[in-house]
Amino acid sequence: SGSYIVFDTTGQRRIGVFKPKDEEPYGRLNPKWTKWMHKLCCPCCFGRSCLVPNQGYLSEASAYVVDRKLKLGIVPKTRVVRLFSKTFNYSAIDRAKANTKREVSERFPKVGKHFNRIGLPPKVGSFQLFVENYEDAAIWLRRFEEFPPEPDVKAEFQRQFERLVILDYIIRNTDRGNDNWLIYYDVKPTKTVNGHTGSINNAKSARMGAGDPSNSTVVVVNEAPSSIATSNNLILDTGSTPPSAPSPGDKPKDQSMSQQIVTGDIVGGSQSNEQNNQAGGGDVTSQPEPPVIRIAAIDNGLAFPFKHPDEWRAYPYYWAWLPYAKIPFSQESRKQFYPLLTDMNFVQELCDELYEVFSKDGGFDKKVFEKQMSVLRGQILNLTQALKEGKTPFQLVQMPPILVERRPTSSANRGRLRSMTDNFTQSFQKTAPFFTWC
Repeated sequence: SGSYIVFDTTGQRRIGVFKPKDEEPYGRLNPKWTKWMHKLCCPCCFGRSCLVPNQGYLSEASAYVVDRKLKLGIVPKTRVVRLFSKTFNYSAIDRAKANTKREVSERFPKVGKHFNRIGLPPKVGSFQLFVENYEDAAIWLRRFEEFPPEPDVKAEFQRQFERLVILDYIIRNTDRGNDNWLIYYDVKPTKTVNGHTGSINNAKSARMGAGDPSNSTVVVVNEAPSSIATSNNLILDTGSTPPSAPSPGDKPKDQSMSQQIVTGDIVGGSQSNEQNNQAGGGDVTSQPEPPVIRIAAIDNGLAFPFKHPDEWRAYPYYWAWLPYAKIPFSQESRKQFYPLLTDMNFVQELCDELYEVFSKDGGFDKKVFEKQMSVLRGQILNLTQALKEGKTPFQLVQMPPILVERRPTSSANRGRLRSMTDNFTQSFQKTAPFFTWC
């Protein structure tokens, strides 16, 4: 399907999800034949006209940059890396080259020493850390309708929901349904009796940082001596079968990738029984712990358009129709994000960090990137106005789309920005898509 679950050396623990660039939905090596037919038979409806083709992996990594910059804490850690594995979908030519080099190297070792690389070539793509014990938002939203959560849980969920709104609106996510953002909800134990802890953990199914595991391919990280890790790219040699478990003294070469779990680390399991059987071993009731609820925003590969949707589809945010979107932004969100987003120096720093990500692509076009940032600045401008006026997320998405373009400045005028009007011009989108509901 173009998404691969990556396991650790034991083959038991899922550590991340890898999405190669050339296997994206409309990539040249995407294994789904339906996408190939779509491209061949319906070129007029091919892809999203507002997005740059084959930049999904950059969009995934850039969403994490925005999340980290604003300290939202809802996007799993994501990086642009290079991986290779027999499991990946390679062309027949690449596999033939790898087999030929391997045979020549085995028969003629002296000749094989001159090969720059033996084996399949690495693929560039996005690597997102796996998140455990999360379920589709659609599942929990239905449960909340039947069994409303406690007021404190509802307030925390509303706070997390507002962060999802802020993220999606800034990056102009064109693919956010209730099935591609996740919820972790853990009802903590309320009492301990006779040394036994009562616990209810409703988050039982594990979800990854992109898509459904049933639609993905398993890849096991093989930490062979040939594995390479650098500050800019991560190249891992992956095998098709789980290797034997490492000895107790072995350590993974890249602990940040194999041991860290993103925002929303699992909180669950049994609680400590230190207070049990005190003063003669009687029944002891502990203080209840507050439930834990978290949101994970995955599948951010269809974001950062270079223009607002203006043709057939509007690609709306489906969370805008939820009752939580009818509640005004909280004072906490307004106090935290309004000062940041109104500071154009901060916004420019964000654009500079996004430039570092997008410029890694071989087909990077600075003019197209500036258009993408014009959309992003316009979204931020609308968001700051909504936060200032205390609007709801639903009212936010009703605001007219804006483009904020940078004006060329001479070297003498360069320096720290002072306000939006110093170096930028804004304009409203004149055309609207034909369908506004899809």
